[in-house]
Order: sequence, then structure tokens, then C-alpha cells
Amino acid sequence: LSPTSLLSCQALSKGVRRYHASRVLCQRAKVAMSQFEPSEFVNYEKLEKNINIVRKRLDRPLTLSEKIVYGHLDDPAKQDIERGKTYLRLRPDRVAMQDATAQMAMLQFISSGLPRVAVPSTIHCDHLIEAQLGGEKDLRRAKDINQEVYNFLATAAAKRIFLHKSLLLSQIILENYSYPGVMLIGTDSHTPNGGGLGAICIGVGGADAVDVMAGIPWELKCPKVIGVKLTGSLSGWSSPKDVILKVAGILTVKGGTGAIIEYHGPGVDSISCTGMATICNMGAEIGATTSVFPYNSRMKTYLSKTGRAAIASLADEFQEHLKPDPGCPYDQLIEINLNELKPLINGPFTPDLAHTVEEVGAVAEKKGWPVDIRVGLIGSCTNSSYEDMGRSAAVAKQALAHGVKCKSQFTITPGSEQIRATIERDGYSKILRDVGGVVLANACGPCIGQWDRKDTKKGEKNTIVTSYNRNFTGRNDANPETHAFVTSPEIVTALSLAGTLKFNPEVDFLTGSDGKKFKLEPPDADELPKLEFDPGQDTYQHPPKDGSSQHVDVSPTSQRLQLLEPFDKWNGKDLEDMLILIKVKGKCTTDHISAAGPWLKFRGHLDNISNNLLIGAINIENDKANTVRNALTQEFGPVPDTARYYKKEGINWVVVGDENYGEGSSREHAALEPRHLGGRAIIVKSFARIHETNLKKQGLLPLTFADPADYDKIHPVDKLSIVGLKDFAPGKPLKCIIKHPNGSQETIVLNHTFNETQIEWFQAGSALNRMKELQKH
Repeated sequence: LSPTSLLSCQALSKGVRRYHASRVLCQRAKVAMSQFEPSEFVNYEKLEKNINIVRKRLDRPLTLSEKIVYGHLDDPAKQDIERGKTYLRLRPDRVAMQDATAQMAMLQFISSGLPRVAVPSTIHCDHLIEAQLGGEKDLRRAKDINQEVYNFLATAAAKRIFLHKSLLLSQIILENYSYPGVMLIGTDSHTPNGGGLGAICIGVGGADAVDVMAGIPWELKCPKVIGVKLTGSLSGWSSPKDVILKVAGILTVKGGTGAIIEYHGPGVDSISCTGMATICNMGAEIGATTSVFPYNSRMKTYLSKTGRAAIASLADEFQEHLKPDPGCPYDQLIEINLNELKPLINGPFTPDLAHTVEEVGAVAEKKGWPVDIRVGLIGSCTNSSYEDMGRSAAVAKQALAHGVKCKSQFTITPGSEQIRATIERDGYSKILRDVGGVVLANACGPCIGQWDRKDTKKGEKNTIVTSYNRNFTGRNDANPETHAFVTSPEIVTALSLAGTLKFNPEVDFLTGSDGKKFKLEPPDADELPKLEFDPGQDTYQHPPKDGSSQHVDVSPTSQRLQLLEPFDKWNGKDLEDMLILIKVKGKCTTDHISAAGPWLKFRGHLDNISNNLLIGAINIENDKANTVRNALTQEFGPVPDTARYYKKEGINWVVVGDENYGEGSSREHAALEPRHLGGRAIIVKSFARIHETNLKKQGLLPLTFADPADYDKIHPVDKLSIVGLKDFAPGKPLKCIIKHPNGSQETIVLNHTFNETQIEWFQAGSALNRMKELQKH
């Protein structure tokens, strides 16, 4: 959009009588989706057209979530629409992938045989950088260790995919690619960060990304909509992070499953754009499909400050479609008065265990949790904005004025090169270093277990506090005895200064170097820099104009990358006499199923990474992790080894699990690995949405007990047969015959959520196999 056209649109908009003329002009003046893609344009006209078709059909007010989701329907006139029941066929605008999941996504895309992607797509190098010594040294080390993978991604990106190096996917999406009304899918569970800009951004598995990159309509179960009405305004030590910590405490880790969390109400305007992004980011921890805020002036300011004033002006013209309709129906409504919201800290071991900062110390002492804080960590994708760093620096500056430094170790992870360079220029980094902090690389780092931690031994009980989003057992450092708590960056900073969970900055005092007591004042910081953002180093790689001749090499002897072989097709028979690999006791996240941390280096090599299959899950037979009975030898051994033994013998196996199986990251390796090692079905009480879909994509059967009590009928030594597959149909349950060692049998009913297309995936062996079958026709 040229400056002249923009000025014309703005001038015409001043007169009500000229509104329609202004709108036509703005529509015709095409606006680029991002600075990196001048030939890809924002298409609000199509969004508006689809919304109007659906509005006429449903004849009721629409939520913002519905406007954006239904505005991207492949066929809005004929699509069946029923929240929580029907499957929608959608046309997302773009795809984003992080370097760990991008490897498998690109291997699958290469297997599809397509020459280039159908929609704008990006790869972000953020997961493979291990926190060890500090930003520059860690980055150099990562480049050396991961050179083979980075070269693969760079050459694979010649399929018209844009590459960003050493930049957190979620933050880069917010800074460059998210905008009001866009629909974006990303192979990272915290892609919903982009909802802070009024977008529908959804975390998915790599196979879903391949569908969209291949130009195939993407399927999503029509989400329910949970409304969160915000009133009042944030003040004092309360922050946007406390909003989502409060919501997590209300809904729990599975309360948002199958739903979009839609924030609205007068309190929204008191939250910065990056604050809204923080809230949306952590919506993944309550199982939500995604989260979203309505377009407002805070978003407009952020768009302008990040070089996208033209998009903001266009959004102004279409803002009726970027906000919920008055009186729109929500499936559930939560109300939060921000005036009454206290600073919160959630944990340990689960992000929905909420405490006020005021009470957590006493609770920790009562529960036997360590109250001394070993390490405080701020940043990562959830809280790494300029405002977050400014508020933390404001706390640190007060301490330095009294000669006080952190009692705990303290690390800082900027979310992007732009944030790193700008906080360096504006003095925030120096303040945080002076108080004892170490500035790490612009990467996920300790948040995903990429942390070479030296201060504790595995098995040593300790406490850390972070401003991250996820705190499952062993998540950050692979130590099951690390008690991780999540809270806001400013509270992490205050607690790191005190070195204990028993400190409440609202009322407690610190002691200065002069022996005098002082109290920290609530931090205040600019939402955005007074000067323009400093872009820092150029970390962007544009694909060649013609990448058709680009050859992608994968060495057959590589330990990091492996070309994919198609999974076997269903043989047309019932699955009989399957062994139980493991009956899982309690929580089983994707971290339990396919650990991150040191295993990230094998994300492009399916056979090697399968050696971490379910090593974190607790076996109900012995209350141990990674120790299961081999039903053929009666010996106990590691889960992956046992699965390989069954596969070698040609025996199918199943996993039996508990509630919300597969919560957490969107990593599809947690679905690929069981399929690769001979698994056929996962039978549980309930699934996390993304993981259930990932299992279907790989040709597995994700099934749930019709009666949750049937979980107790199955014993690890039983054999299971799933029957009725010849009549496999949407909405029709399957039966499972349990064969006990004493010769007795009993039959239970298993439910599923397969639609017709997904049943075709199962029959073909995987969604990718089915895609290839359709290409032949």
C-alpha cells in the first residue's frame, strides 16, 4: 500500500457520507500480509463474504471466533456447522513451523512429491539451541552441532518457504505474520500467541501443516467457544500473566479442550497487545484449540510500531468483522474483575495448580516443597516482550539502587532478535545482567528442556520459578524432583532477589547493602519502545524465485535425518490378540510420550527418536517409569525395547491410558513413534485434542472408554481385540474383547471421533498415504 493510497483512505474515512467510497478504495489498494511477502495480500473481502453467508444461514449473532473460523471455510454455503460436533473444512492463510517439528513436516512434504507450498509458510529456528553459557556462545555451539539439520531445512525451504534463524516462532509470528482476522496454523503448541493480535492461530502436528502446504482443506472439529469477560483494569503487581493463571485454575488442564477461549469486555482495553499475546499463548495449557482477543486500539498501536500501519488501517475498515457481535452466545462464560486480580504463581508439576503469591510460601512449607529458589528464569515465548523485559528491569533497578543482587541464579531469554537488540540498546539487558542475570540466546532454551543445567544433580529436590507456560515433571531440566512454578516475569525477578517462595513483594521487605530494609514498588514500564524497534541482525532467509532444481540431500547413514517410509495399510481385518505395551498410571503428556530436551536432536530421524517412546510414563504394574513387562519373555525392560521386540515378532500392541492423554506440546512424534514401533491403538479415558488428531493422521486408532470405569477392567497382562472394523463408521462405537490369562473374557465398548475422511486415513495407513492415493486419481 503506497503512502498516497493510505492517506487517501484515511482522508476519505473522515466523512461518513464517503465511507463506502473509502472502503472500495482500501479494498482495491492491496495490503501485503507481511514485509517479507510483498505479493501475498490480506484478503478481508473473502472473510467478509464468507461471514455474511454463514450469518444468513445461522441467523444469530456470531462470536469473534466464529467469524474468523467460519470466514475461512472451504465451502461456507454447504458446510455443516454445529459446535463441538461437526468437522469443518478450512482454508488457513499461512503455516509456521519450528525447527524441531519442521524436520518431520518437511520430510512428509517431500514424500508428497509436490514441487512447492500452496500458502505462505515459514520455518523458525528456535528449539535446537541449548542454554549453557549465554546467548552468543550457545548460538555458535548450536550452529556447529546442528549444521546438518539447518542445511536440510534451508534446502527444503526452497519449496517457497521462508526461514528465520534463532528466533522464537511465537514471538516472530506476533511481530511479523499475525494480524486481525488471519487464520494461521503452526507446528508448535504455543502458536496461539498470535491471538493477541486478533487472529486465530492454532497449534497442530506436522501432518496438518503438510495438508495446508499441499493446498488440501484442513479439518478441524467445530470448536465450542468459551467466553471470558474481563472488567476493571490491571494495576500494581498484577499482570496479564495472572489472567491466564487464573483461567487455568478455573478450567484446569483439560477444561478448554475442543474450545476457543474468547476474551472480551471493557477490561480488555487495559491490557497491552503483547500482554494479550501472553494470555493466548498459555491457553494451550488448558487444552484450548486457541485463544483470541477482539481488535482494538492496543493492537493498532502495536501493528504500527512493528511496521504494519497499512494492515491496521485496513483492519479499521473491517473492524465489524474483527469483534464479536453484541449478544453472541458462548458455550460457557467466565467473568474476571481485573481490579480484584492478585498476583498468582501456579505449580508445581502442573500449570493449573493456582496459588496467590501471598500464600504460596506457606503452602510450600505445608506440602514439603522446597521454598528456597535455585533459579529464576524469565522470557521464552510466553513473556519475552519489550514490556515484560521493562517491568523486570524496573524491579531489578530498584534492587540495584540498594546494592542488592539476586540470591537465586537468574536467566533471561529474549523472544526475538528485535527484542534482544532493542532491550540492549535501551539499557534493560545491562540492568538485568548487573543484578546477576545471564542473557541467553533468542530461543526456547530451558522452557523446553534445552538447558545444560549444572547446579543440581538428577533426583535432587529443588525449586525453580519461571515466566514460562509449562511446568510438567522434568520439563525444564529432565529432573523429576525439580519443582517448577510459573508466574509473571516481574514476580520471578522479585522472588529471585529474595531467593525464597516465602517472599511477597506486595508487603515484604528486602535488606539493602547498608542494612536498611526497603520495599519494592510495583513495576512500571513502557508498553513499546519510545524509539523504533532495533531489528538487530538480519536472520531472515528468503527462498529462491525458482527452487525446483534445488536438491535435498539426506544421507542414509545420518543419525539426525531419515527419509520416511510409508506405513502399512490396514489389512481389512479386526485387530486381534494385541498385547498391552503399557497401562499408564495418571498424567501422560506428550513430554511423557516423547520427551524433548536432549531428544530434540533426533526429531528428523524417526527410528532414533523412537528410542524415547513413553519413557516418562508411569507403568501401573510397578509404579515405575520406562520399565514394562515383556509378555513373551516375562522380563522387565525399557518401553521402546519392548515395543521393538513385539514389532520384530510381528505382534501388534496397544497403550492403555488415563484422562487427557497427550496434553501439552503439539509434537506429532508422540503419534509417529508408537506407529513406527508397531502400535495399533491407544485406548484411554479422554484425549487432548491435538494429540488425538495426530494419532489419526498416522493411521492409529485413538479410542475412549464408553464407560471410564472399564479402565480398571484391563490388566497389563491381558490381550485385547478390537472388533467391528469392517463396519467402521462415524458415530458407531467399536467393541473390545478383553482376554484374561485365566481364559475368561469380557467385552467393553470403545468410542471414537473419526469422520469419513479420517476413516480413509486409517484404511490407507496414514493421512499421507491417503494423500498420495488421491494424487494418483
